[in-house]
Amino acid sequence: MQYPNKDIYDDGMDWQEFTTLLSGIMPETPLGQIVQIRSETDTNMIKKFNSSQKKIYNDWQQKILESMTDVEKKQRSKEMQEQLRKAFSKFR
Repeated sequence: MQYPNKDIYDDGMDWQEFTTLLSGIMPETPLGQIVQIRSETDTNMIKKFNSSQKKIYNDWQQKILESMTDVEKKQRSKEMQEQLRKAFSKFR
């Protein structure tokens, strides 16, 4: 356990202390590994994920998508179209 002297079930822990502890979580911990998988942006790394990692990653991406408003989805789509346009414009 990363914080052996901390009672993680302490109902009196305030939000600031919780976020401070959470932000310092090491990637070697189970939670740290999940956070690392969910936040990965390198497509080459994502391609190398095993089936369990892919499930964690895909489930999180789906949850993000479901929480987006229609306006946010349209904006994300426009950003993606612009990235694709830039990436493939040199082939014209």
